[in-house]
Amino acid sequence: MAKLIKGWLIIVIICFFASCKKDAPANISPDEIGNMTLQMTDVMIHDVTNPPLSARFFAYACLAGYEVVSQNDTAYKSMHGVLNDYPKMEKPAVAAFSYQLSAMLAMLETAKKMQPSGSLLQTYQAGLLDSCRNEGVSEEMIAGSQEYAVAISKQILKYAKADKYNLISNFPRYEPSQTPGAWYPTPPGYFPPVEPYFETVRPFTLDSAAQFRPQPPVAFSEDKNSAFFKLMKLNYDDKKEPEHRVMAAFWDCNPFALENKGHLLVGMKKISPGAHWMGITNIACKQAKADFSKTMLVNTSVAIALMDGFMTCWEEKFRSNRIRPETAIRKYIDPTWTPFLQTPPFPEYLSGHSVISSASAIVLTHYFGNQFEYTDTVEERFGLKARKFPSFIAAAEESGMSRFYGGIHFMDAIENGQKQGVQVGEWVVRKLGD
Repeated sequence: MAKLIKGWLIIVIICFFASCKKDAPANISPDEIGNMTLQMTDVMIHDVTNPPLSARFFAYACLAGYEVVSQNDTAYKSMHGVLNDYPKMEKPAVAAFSYQLSAMLAMLETAKKMQPSGSLLQTYQAGLLDSCRNEGVSEEMIAGSQEYAVAISKQILKYAKADKYNLISNFPRYEPSQTPGAWYPTPPGYFPPVEPYFETVRPFTLDSAAQFRPQPPVAFSEDKNSAFFKLMKLNYDDKKEPEHRVMAAFWDCNPFALENKGHLLVGMKKISPGAHWMGITNIACKQAKADFSKTMLVNTSVAIALMDGFMTCWEEKFRSNRIRPETAIRKYIDPTWTPFLQTPPFPEYLSGHSVISSASAIVLTHYFGNQFEYTDTVEERFGLKARKFPSFIAAAEESGMSRFYGGIHFMDAIENGQKQGVQVGEWVVRKLGD
């Protein structure tokens, strides 16, 4: 009898530990959100995704993850009634799931569908699920989390489809103006302009892409005594100090860069400005020890600010349609002059980096304070040394000035771009609340 009881006890103990293993929760580290945006960035580099479109991809993927969070963490509210046309999302009826795992999988499902080479994310997804299995998460919970994620992603993708980006291909091909002082494609690639109709997309928080129109750019003039000629001379006379070159290279973030190699032009793949700021976002979240839900919120908020910032900037770019320093200086001052950085393929005013950097900095300052010191290591994997900053605002100011040091923007485009970015960032913070 004693042997029988002992045998039953052994069975009960085995079953208990098996049950514990089966029901182990899927505790996903907040760092995994940063890993996810990094994986998305690598796909964008692979696809040479342009900066405004990159912001759109980040925003919808993050919204998918955040929607899961808001449905399962009462400290975080839904974006319904906050973002333009954002619907009330139906919560899936799933018996067993981990909301953190579901949030990650919702991001993945959305990114896989939206990014042209999104299938490349499948390897990362397989690794994420294998790590959950190794920690004892049951197949039932993994399957339930996946089911939940797919249901949310489908609703987010429907919301994304309604933003009218897919209608841009119906617009006529953009033809550069021959008007003096207007933008024209620059060497070495002479690429056509990027996203000339981006203003037609539905913004997330803005009333319209024209909501924060800046003051007009300094008027073009060939007169050597004009304000415009003085702007050109500032760029032309810049000494390109070594430290200024370092700044310019660090913030280059040009997905369209080409390098002359003999008779060949070789594409140099780089991250977009938005991807750089998503990297900074996750450096800050990790340093501040933000939990999973807050990390998802901050990523989503920055991504929304990026999207709306690019919209306001692009609306102005193709409205003012101003000539780039490279074109102007070569024509009116020195035909041999070249900028330190390669000129991106779109009009000059405003500086996009100045707008989105300032907008991102305002959002991050809202969450982490105005004296948040951090080291930006985002560009280390591309061979650039890390840079330390005393605040997000200081980083945004440097990123703006880097465009002057790089020779690709006039000073008024930088200064007024920073002002517009601050307006966008403050607007996003006010609309999202928390």
